[in-house]
Amino acid sequence: METSTAQSAPWLRDAVAVAAALGTDPSSGLAAEEASTRLAAVGPNELLPVSPVPAWRRFLRHFRDPLIYLLLVAIVVSLAAWVFEGAQGWPFDAIVIAVVVVLNAVLGFAQQARAERAVEALQRLSATVATVVRGGEQVVVPTRDIVPGDVLLLAEGDTVPADARLVSAAALKVIEASLTGESEAVLKDATTLSGAPGLGDRTNMVWSGTAVAQGVGRAVVTDIGMATEMGRIADLLHATREQPTPLQREIARVGRMLGVAVVTIAVVVMVTVLLFFGVHSVDDVVTTLLLGVSLAVAAVPEGLPAVLSVVLALGVQRMAAHNAIVKQLSSVETLGSASVVCSDKTGTLTKGEMTIGRVVTPLGEVEVTGAGYRPVGELLRGGTRLQADDPLWRATADVLTGGCLANNAILQEQDGEWVVQGDPTEASFLVAEAKLGTQDRRTRRFTRVAEIPFTSERKLMSSLHTDASRPGMIAMVTKGAPDVLLEQCTRIRVGDTVERLDDRWRAAVLADVERLSGQAFRTLAVAYLPLQVTEAPVVDESLEHGLVYAGMVGIIDPPRPEAAAAVAEAHRAGVRVVMITGDHPRTAARIARDLGISAGEVAAVSGTELDALDDDGFREVVRRRNVYARVTPHHKLRIVDALQADGQVVAMTGDGVNDAPALKSADIGVAMGRTGTEVTKEAAKMVLADDNFATIVRAVREGRDIFLNIKKFLRYLLSSNIGEVLTVFLGVVLAGVIGLAHADGAVVLPLLATQILWINLLTDSAPALAMGLDAETEDVMSRPPRSVDERVIDRRMWVGVLFVGLVMAAATLAAIDLLLPGGLVEGTQSLATARTAGFTVLVLAQLFNAFNARSETGTAFHRLLSNRWLWGAVAMSTVLQVAVVHLPLLNEAFGTEPLSLRQWALCVGLASTVLWASELRKLVLRAVARRRSGRRQVARA
Repeated sequence: METSTAQSAPWLRDAVAVAAALGTDPSSGLAAEEASTRLAAVGPNELLPVSPVPAWRRFLRHFRDPLIYLLLVAIVVSLAAWVFEGAQGWPFDAIVIAVVVVLNAVLGFAQQARAERAVEALQRLSATVATVVRGGEQVVVPTRDIVPGDVLLLAEGDTVPADARLVSAAALKVIEASLTGESEAVLKDATTLSGAPGLGDRTNMVWSGTAVAQGVGRAVVTDIGMATEMGRIADLLHATREQPTPLQREIARVGRMLGVAVVTIAVVVMVTVLLFFGVHSVDDVVTTLLLGVSLAVAAVPEGLPAVLSVVLALGVQRMAAHNAIVKQLSSVETLGSASVVCSDKTGTLTKGEMTIGRVVTPLGEVEVTGAGYRPVGELLRGGTRLQADDPLWRATADVLTGGCLANNAILQEQDGEWVVQGDPTEASFLVAEAKLGTQDRRTRRFTRVAEIPFTSERKLMSSLHTDASRPGMIAMVTKGAPDVLLEQCTRIRVGDTVERLDDRWRAAVLADVERLSGQAFRTLAVAYLPLQVTEAPVVDESLEHGLVYAGMVGIIDPPRPEAAAAVAEAHRAGVRVVMITGDHPRTAARIARDLGISAGEVAAVSGTELDALDDDGFREVVRRRNVYARVTPHHKLRIVDALQADGQVVAMTGDGVNDAPALKSADIGVAMGRTGTEVTKEAAKMVLADDNFATIVRAVREGRDIFLNIKKFLRYLLSSNIGEVLTVFLGVVLAGVIGLAHADGAVVLPLLATQILWINLLTDSAPALAMGLDAETEDVMSRPPRSVDERVIDRRMWVGVLFVGLVMAAATLAAIDLLLPGGLVEGTQSLATARTAGFTVLVLAQLFNAFNARSETGTAFHRLLSNRWLWGAVAMSTVLQVAVVHLPLLNEAFGTEPLSLRQWALCVGLASTVLWASELRKLVLRAVARRRSGRRQVARA
């Protein structure tokens, strides 16, 4: 037996030669002993499983984040300071940070997808048993026991258990959509091929995991397990690395940046304190170290990982309500930044259900509306509903009735869904007939008595029926390719008369075929022959001559009704839509034009054309072209990689096995929930429960809203934390100016370490989380996708953050100066009271900042009352701050003293300056933006 048969291209070799090379006989198959020997040598017909990742390791992965590392360091430093201070009481700051870190990991672990089981899902697609010939006898064996050289017997309804070379085929059609993307059942033929046919054009091969729709066949197994085409996809899944999402990359960058900033800030502040005040005692050293630790903790937005996870988790829930099931939290935002959506055609942009769209008879053409198997639609002539008294109605009924007679498909409704058994192309006749309403008349009138099955040589199928309206007559109906059927026709039915099929009529019919083919319709013609029954006719192909031509139909897998609007909305949002399919180029180009995807492209780029390109040419084609047909899984993967290398954020949608590697490699893979295979669902990061392309656009909007909310709470957290840092830093530098300098030179700080930690705990949690739940404040679909180079925290945000931080620090230090004696403004209160006032101003300023941070340039008063969660968080934080100021127990813990009503009014007034100053800045920004927009319009004019 030859080895490595997958490399020997069995489709290019004679079937007998392939069988001989495999050491088998196409008639008798392998001997049982030989099959057992081969099974022991090559192993079972199975796909190699993926080694499962232990749950504990998946949990620990959630700690592999720079921000988490930073928080873990903060825990260690806080504990060290607590021990150095005498380990009295509980180390609340360390405990709080630790709880935040653990909760973040638990939340992410709970929301994450099930462990990757893509290859196990591939195994579930395979048949459990198969019929083979061994020792000259038919036997049923487990699929895992199939070996190279086994002779398969295939029949309608079977799942192909391995890759095999056909020895014979009779009307054999195989559904390969899940592997190649071909929407129609593929007619198989044992004839040896030549050249370099693509996977979908290897018609003398059957592939593991595909399904027999019609006919019978005999084939020699050439490859099993991982050597099959499905096994190659499993290899691609193993080799394909999942890419971090844009949000993951950006948060990692922010974490690294904050790590450096925190250490720098803590060191600078501690050095500044020591330089300005000097060291007079051990207490001064401890106080300075505690201050450094407190500032380090304060500068780190420890609420960020938890708030981020919660916001993304809530986004997952909202998307699930709209039929988009997200399996990985960080993937929620990725669709919002997607710049390219690569979509499969069959079952994604189209219904995946063959539909008759045209009926052409000698009397004229009829348009059939409706899409898919649901028998809802109308028959129109020139846009007007066809009437039953119209001769064209009767001619159309004859064609559809004939197509339903020469037909073995079954259409039925199950649980509200219309499903078919058999060939989808034949089912399209049943659907169109139901729209016309003539199915009952057909079933009452005709009874099948015989069939002449379809063969690849004849390319025709005929059936014989008794006709209740014509006793003593048998009607033979034949359907097939129009050019082939015309050769067997001598007459043509024109209305109620039958005319000779002359050259003029033949030319007219062939012109109709060419026109429909140019519109990407697959054409099938119907003819009939009345037979006088004097004796039982010989039922064979000799009857198929002298037929009467009735007409033809144009069949297509139609676009989803909502897909065109979804594509248009994606284009409005600056998202490029690319169709990648295994279907015929002409069909792909037609569907792309109908949906507005092709952008003026005349034809689709085929897989053969892609193979002829070098790497540079391939990348250039991918930059310019939007429609690809007859592609393999490898092509899909290369297209996705080329787009990513060009700086695009790629979402890949699909439903077939062939889509799985590209789904896994894309920034976010989107699988179809209804028609999608388990393979794609496991490989994808998001599943569309309704298989609706429009749901992707809704998910893009949701992702963009989530990104905006992330920017909101980042703006809020960072500006508030910088406000704390600047308050302490400027308080030390300006201590003599505002009255904080102590007579004996001891360290006097504007805020205590415990107060800084309290501010951080109070304002970094509930308000930030509430901002992550903010409603949409602008039309996010009117702007282009976020560039991969665009930072979550860009230059303008940093300027705004520093501006707000400075205003906060100025307001806080102003409160201290107004109450403390010896400053710019002479006050009369104690240091504890002045510090309490500054402490309160900083807390309230951050709460005012929560409203300000909702928009970079929009006023805080726009939809001010829309976020009830934010108002609740602000109210709760205010109550807690009042408790810290006025409860004796908390006074002692935080070094505060009660404030008078007048002092509270002063604190509220100073804190509100953050809001008013930000409103003034936004007013300027909007004015500048309008001026620049006006200049651009003038320049374009």
